[in-house]
Amino acid sequence: MTGRTVVVVGGSRGLGLGIAVAARDAGAHVTVVARDLSSLGDLDGDQGHATDEAFAEKVLAGRNPDLLVLTAGAVPPMAPLSGHTWETFSAHWHADVRIAFTWLRAALRVPLAPGSRVIVFGSAAELRGSPLSGGYAGAKATVRLITGYAAAEATGITMTTVLPVITPGTTVGETAIRGYAEKSGSTPEAFRAALPAAPTPESVGAAVVRLALEPAGSLAGAYVVDGTRLQPR
Repeated sequence: MTGRTVVVVGGSRGLGLGIAVAARDAGAHVTVVARDLSSLGDLDGDQGHATDEAFAEKVLAGRNPDLLVLTAGAVPPMAPLSGHTWETFSAHWHADVRIAFTWLRAALRVPLAPGSRVIVFGSAAELRGSPLSGGYAGAKATVRLITGYAAAEATGITMTTVLPVITPGTTVGETAIRGYAEKSGSTPEAFRAALPAAPTPESVGAAVVRLALEPAGSLAGAYVVDGTRLQPR
């Protein structure tokens, strides 16, 4: 990825930070977009809110990335359906869906250059459900849908959705592990140990770098990331 420009929205922690570090280590110039840039170390950052449409267009026009990665989103409030309010149930529609809409719209309007790639993070929860996290699974399904809508409008921009399974070591992953361990009468340690081929932020970062190195126009659509593998959906 030497010489390429990468923007990672939500790259200050978890999967986003894993991707930012992997791209940096592969030779790319990486910019992280986040509200808090204090954890970035030697990575460059643009501070702002990921739902700000004017900010998104400013970042893309200024950075002109070869690769845009969207990982930002809310941490799921964990409760059974009867324990949710509409505000907690709909949290991911106002965060994850809006962030995807904001940056995909900006990528089309700026626009990004032909040959560029956009990778949007959804979740494998959309395939399996997530009964303790309110509207999370449905919101992530909508993220994949609108990525497809944007791909149909784009000229020369490859757009891909990545659907990670529960990933230990991330805020969202550890929140899910604690919630579902309690529901099943287990412990977080036992639940975590029983996850099959669980990815890590580092393995997801490496998978995204491999995806970004594929020829422009290839590997569109959606892929589940499980361990170190990208599996088409």
